Amino acid sequence: MNEKLATAIGSAARAARERLGLTQVEVAGRMDLSPIVYNRLERGRMLPSVPTLVRLCETLKVSPEVVLGSVEPPTRRKGRGAGREDAPPSVHLLTGLARKLDEEQRQVLILMAKVLLR
Repeated sequence: MNEKLATAIGSAARAARERLGLTQVEVAGRMDLSPIVYNRLERGRMLPSVPTLVRLCETLKVSPEVVLGSVEPPTRRKGRGAGREDAPPSVHLLTGLARKLDEEQRQVLILMAKVLLR
C-alpha cells in the first residue's frame, strides 16, 4: 500500500467531511460503507477502490484531484463573493454585468477580452 497516498486521501476526506459538518458515521452511511471501514480510510490505513473513491468524492462534494492531493482544496468561503475583496471595483462591475448576459453574449465578451489582451 502507498502510505503517502493513503494519508493524503484520508486527510482530504477528513477536511471535506468537517467542512460539510458531517460525522464519520453519516459519511459512511451515505457511501454504503461500514463506519469502521470509513474510519480506516480517513486515518490513512487503507486505500479505497476506484468505485469507493468516486463515491467518496460525490458524497463529500470534492474533486478527485483534491482527494488525491493533486490540487489544494478550495478555502472555506463565508457568503457570496467572499475571498474576492482584493478585486478592483471594475472587476466586480464587469462580473455583475456578465451574469446578466446570455451564453452567446458572454462568448462574445470573452472574445473581446482576448483581443484586448493581445
